[in-house]
Amino acid sequence: MSNISAISHKEIRSYFYSPVAYILISFFLLITGWFFGTNLFLVNEATMRNIFSVVPLIFIFFIPAITMRTIAEEKRSGTIELLCTTPVTETQIVLGKFFASLVLLVAAILSTLVYVIILAILGSPDGGIILAGYIGLILMGAAYSAIGIFSSTISQNQIVAFIISFFIIIILFLLDKFLYFIPIWLGSILQYISIDFHFQNIARGVIDSRDIIYYLSIVFIFLFFACKSLYKRKYLSA
Repeated sequence: MSNISAISHKEIRSYFYSPVAYILISFFLLITGWFFGTNLFLVNEATMRNIFSVVPLIFIFFIPAITMRTIAEEKRSGTIELLCTTPVTETQIVLGKFFASLVLLVAAILSTLVYVIILAILGSPDGGIILAGYIGLILMGAAYSAIGIFSSTISQNQIVAFIISFFIIIILFLLDKFLYFIPIWLGSILQYISIDFHFQNIARGVIDSRDIIYYLSIVFIFLFFACKSLYKRKYLSA
């Protein structure tokens, strides 16, 4: 556990001791703020609904940008070999990188609490739905981060890692958008696999164990693949 913590702290410092974290969070706030302000001043409606609608789309680009360098950069610079020769397992490396990216992601999500404060000043927002929406965003972000970490293990080029994770995420996101064009039996399967389907369930204020299990399963599967990818590299280079 101490190895995971050490790797996470090192990665978090690399985020926040450089402009990377601040640029990404500022960009994230700029986009969400525009949608929140537009809805508030032009439509005259104070709600978090539009934020919870647009953030999953932002995540498709935002999270691959966070995770693309996690392991790909280590491989490009050659430090991954040094890291793998230390008494640290592949699982600890992957988990350390994953938790670090999750910290940055949660920091970005929590920065939008300023909108909740504004809503509380202007009216009486439904706290239960807002809380469920934030839980859904964190779960979705964790799943996307796991996909990004896996993509970063199979390439030493950050741009390639970004593209791979982007396409995996966009496919999982769009699976339930074409149900009218496919057979019902296949549609129910694709709907369950769709990441956005489970988020929409949670965003309505209903936290179902099936949705939580789905996201945790996505996280486990892709982190498992990431560990196997690192192990294979270590075995081949031995």
